[in-house]
Amino acid sequence: MLNQAPTQEATLVGGWSPFHPLTTQDQEIFNQALQGFLGVIYTPNAVSTQIVAGKNYRYKCTASMPPSDVIWEAIVEIYAPLTGKPHITGITRI
Repeated sequence: MLNQAPTQEATLVGGWSPFHPLTTQDQEIFNQALQGFLGVIYTPNAVSTQIVAGKNYRYKCTASMPPSDVIWEAIVEIYAPLTGKPHITGITRI
């Protein structure tokens, strides 16, 4: 079960929030970072964030590689700097 979106007092600078459903902004960051990404299709289901000099995101995703019907889970890590485009920092199959 997913936790509710974090409250301001529950999210500490440098600490990771609990996983929660994506907001419109979370989805936009994901879309920007994966723009032009080819091969595996990642569909985010939940996100956890960490406030740093910018923001780190951990997206729990389902993944697939068409035309195969095989589906697996993965964590897609993205860094969104204060200025500039968000980018993928890691992908881990779980």
